[in-house]
Amino acid sequence: MVQTAPRGRTTPSYPVHGRIDGAVVIIGFGSIGMGVLPLIERHFDYDASRLTVIDPDPDMAIWLKQHRIRHLSLGLTRDNYREVLGDLFAGGPGFCVNVSVDVSSLDVMKFCREIGVLYIDTVVEPWSGFYFETEDNAARTNYALRQAVRDEAARNPGGTTAVSCCGANPGMVSWFVKDALLRLAADTGRAVTAPTTREGWARLMQSLGVKGLHIAERDTQARARPKPRGTFVNTWSVEGFIAEGFQPAELGWGTFEPWFPENGHRFETGCRSAIWLERPGAITRVHSWCPTPGPQFGFLVTHNEAISISDYYTVGDAASPTFRPTCHYAYHPCDEAILSLHELFGGGRKQDRLEILTADEITEGGDELGVLLFGHEKNALWYGSRLSNDEARRLAPLQNATGLQVSSAIIAGMVWALENPEAGIVETDEMDHARCLEIQRPYLGPVEAHYTDWTPLATRWDLFPEEHDDKEPWAFLNVLAT
Repeated sequence: MVQTAPRGRTTPSYPVHGRIDGAVVIIGFGSIGMGVLPLIERHFDYDASRLTVIDPDPDMAIWLKQHRIRHLSLGLTRDNYREVLGDLFAGGPGFCVNVSVDVSSLDVMKFCREIGVLYIDTVVEPWSGFYFETEDNAARTNYALRQAVRDEAARNPGGTTAVSCCGANPGMVSWFVKDALLRLAADTGRAVTAPTTREGWARLMQSLGVKGLHIAERDTQARARPKPRGTFVNTWSVEGFIAEGFQPAELGWGTFEPWFPENGHRFETGCRSAIWLERPGAITRVHSWCPTPGPQFGFLVTHNEAISISDYYTVGDAASPTFRPTCHYAYHPCDEAILSLHELFGGGRKQDRLEILTADEITEGGDELGVLLFGHEKNALWYGSRLSNDEARRLAPLQNATGLQVSSAIIAGMVWALENPEAGIVETDEMDHARCLEIQRPYLGPVEAHYTDWTPLATRWDLFPEEHDDKEPWAFLNVLAT
């Protein structure tokens, strides 16, 4: 249960990481909003009378009232967001935590910076209607959404800090990449210190021979009863997963790649670090690897980190770099979500009922989320969090393993913003990964490094020959499952 009285700096057994002056506003109160609230109560000193949750769900209204939390039962729109947020933040600074769907991250971010309010989100979210009403697939990509935020940062550098895309992924995984690079350097006998610039990190990745990486995830959380027909079940936001699943598959495109997909498209403006495929990500399968299952199928669902990581580690000119890693998500959601995707795409319409598996009903499993760095002299290194649902329940209330990996990253990003209040618009790749993981690590369960000699060529079926590249085992041609 959420701690309710007193709130703010409540329990001496948990470290208080900072003071939030002014109002605290949480936009959205789905699985992530519900999970981050008790962590804000646990780790920040603030005026509890000025914490407000904005969410239109009537069920959430009942819950928030029971727990004596101030609530605005409405949805933010293009027409009202400035007035609503302006009233809540009137008279001083504050912190806006945007964990909503169908609310423009960029517009809310810009307004918060305009009035001197710190801001954080977990995704570049557009206004309602964008994902399914925009006919131009290139315009529906995360590349386009991210580029709009990067353009805003370039036009208005510095100023009040706004942390863009700081959840588990995007977010935490970018911090894992840096930790993994330092681990790989040490394990291959290189004496290196942590770089202090983007260029330094990119050169380190290049010097280690890393060709690319997967954001490799396996969600094994399950409950006792089977998935009901006509219901989409997931361990985090169903609306968010469906929206990103219907966007085109996207990936950061590495300089080592010897082949280009027939349905692939490049970008001619911006950082040019990614390509997109003329196919929804939620039915585009890729070969990948995680410690528990070993080789597995994942879905090439578009995510901001696939673009930002490839961009951050680029060496040379954006249009013709000397080095750039391939990077993409390889996501195996929980089994009920897999069945839900089959039902959704097979039936051609979204299910009438949407369910999120709660920590209390999950009987087994966890979320294994990390980065698989490949192509170097030790072949491949998976580095990440192996958090069970049982441990997540012991560590924090109101969230399963997937949710805790996200909400704890939000807390780490909030701490960093409080400590760097005039950093402008930043992505997690640009933040101090060591400081952020210091804050987040108590909530991640075992954080482990695993080497493997597996490559995508190892899972080809000789009885059914496919086009492949024997000379470059990690080529996307071999990763992509036909």
